[in-house]
Amino acid sequence: MIIAVDTNILLDILIPDEKYMNQSKALIDKYLERGRLIICEMVYAELATVFPSDKDLIEFLNDTSIQLVSSNRRALMLAGTRWREYTRRRGKRLLCPSCGASILVHCNKCSKDLSFRQHIISDFIIGAHAATQADILLTRDRGFYRSYFKELKIMEK
Repeated sequence: MIIAVDTNILLDILIPDEKYMNQSKALIDKYLERGRLIICEMVYAELATVFPSDKDLIEFLNDTSIQLVSSNRRALMLAGTRWREYTRRRGKRLLCPSCGASILVHCNKCSKDLSFRQHIISDFIIGAHAATQADILLTRDRGFYRSYFKELKIMEK
């Protein structure tokens, strides 16, 4: 089994996040026993923000048996088409990362609708990479990925 890992799971362990650290560490250990853990180049770049050098990041990946696997053309094309869908669909609404619900936010002072760029193309590359090059994705952003990558198998809580 090939298991893609989203940045948030690894940052829970690296930063560490008291709320999610133990759960994320347990997930990594559990899925490492089931197969091969991989990340795409976007996760690698996001992880690079917490390491002082490339050598340290490579050492972490080696220690955790996580491999960097570059996105193929199919994944990149899928990311682009889903990004286009997202930008057309989102309007001024925010999407809950847990359940995918869409909500509208207004300014408390003037009541004007607020719009946010909640997701960026890297989120779509991570999802498309997992959908085309892995069997499952470990992430806490289940609502987002279920909304835009229905074919993607996502770990259960």
